[in-house]
Amino acid sequence: MKRVVIAGVSGAIGGALATRLIERDPQLRVIGLCRDPGRASQALQASDRCDVLAWEAGDSESPTAVAEALELTLARDEGIDTFIYAAGVLHGPDMFPEKRLEDLDTDHMARAFAVNATGFALLVRALLPWLRHRRFKQIVAISAKVGSITDNGFGGWYAYRSSKAALNMLVRNLSIELSRRCKPVACVSIHPGTTESALSEPFQQSLARLKVHTADETAANLLDVLDALSEGDNGRFLSWDGSELPW
Repeated sequence: MKRVVIAGVSGAIGGALATRLIERDPQLRVIGLCRDPGRASQALQASDRCDVLAWEAGDSESPTAVAEALELTLARDEGIDTFIYAAGVLHGPDMFPEKRLEDLDTDHMARAFAVNATGFALLVRALLPWLRHRRFKQIVAISAKVGSITDNGFGGWYAYRSSKAALNMLVRNLSIELSRRCKPVACVSIHPGTTESALSEPFQQSLARLKVHTADETAANLLDVLDALSEGDNGRFLSWDGSELPW
């Protein structure tokens, strides 16, 4: 049985990925992570092939608690085949993308980095004992095209852009270390495309000019990319259609 861990499973993309994976493969088990397991979809909560564990991206101790919970249900030698980091924050009740320097806020920057970048690396560290098997495994960070330094021609969105660029650097770093410690592996960043979600909801007027996917369409696109991944893709930054993006 394949085992997939998805962080951010209560979100639009994470939830859609988990649902599609369970529907298409009867020999697959999902371990979902989110702040409040009660916010995961009813279908995932009811599935006998999905376990939802509490995890808080901004809490540095939370990954340790996840590992301790896994120890009770999943032997390390059984391993994890895929880890997908689908957690992310762009805005909140008192947090909105910055348009100019005067909008910068220390707490908002720290929150963006904790959720969009640091949480990913800390979870990989916690899951490392389950990634040392000899089967091919995938480490996937759902990133964003706006995290590309080369592609940035508009500025703004300081916290989100910077934290996604940091996430991309973490992917590159991990792709080097994990290729020595967890071979064979493909550790990649993937831009999911613009998706209908709580993250994009405040920007509906701007989105009218863009190609927007439903969460289910995004999940299908991302799984097509994952299905095509090989060890040779380790360390790449890919778009939802499989094309390569500049760092």
